Amino acid sequence: MRKAKIFTVAIIAVIVSFFAQSTVAYYSAFGMAENVITSGNISFKIHEKTDKGTDFPRDGITVHPGDVVSKIVSIENVCKHPFYVRVKLVYGSESNLVSAEGCFKPNVDTENWIYHDGWYYYKGVVEPGATTPNVFTKVEMVSSVLSDAHRGKTLTLTVVAHAVQSENNPVSGTSTYTASGWPEE
Repeated sequence: MRKAKIFTVAIIAVIVSFFAQSTVAYYSAFGMAENVITSGNISFKIHEKTDKGTDFPRDGITVHPGDVVSKIVSIENVCKHPFYVRVKLVYGSESNLVSAEGCFKPNVDTENWIYHDGWYYYKGVVEPGATTPNVFTKVEMVSSVLSDAHRGKTLTLTVVAHAVQSENNPVSGTSTYTASGWPEE
């Protein structure tokens, strides 16, 4: 009789554990989902023109102290996504003996561009196919900075631009420099 009770208890335990496992399996499930995310592709073109509508010469031009040179710079959105854009002016010299800093004075459009941490940020969104207002249209060769040490030397003014998506990347007002994603220098 005792063996029969043990056998009965064992059978009941097996049946209860079977139902318990079925219940757990019924209330839990395992699944897997695969999500594909494709990032947007941002591309732009830097336009450097003269007041005659021609491309600014790649080899540069000869200038003298006090000259005002026509150099019209704008950025065109050539992709399918709107973006924020910033521009940096990098000054260079072929000689270690002279610096190009302060030699160039561009007439930056401060109505549409804001200067922050070494960059000029366009205050709006550049929509697909659109072009920004000109960053600047002229560059003055500052005669008070240029000296005989600069004579015959090559000085450069290079325009560098970065863009970040504006979709799902809000900013406060025209503070586009607060957008997420600007590359570190």
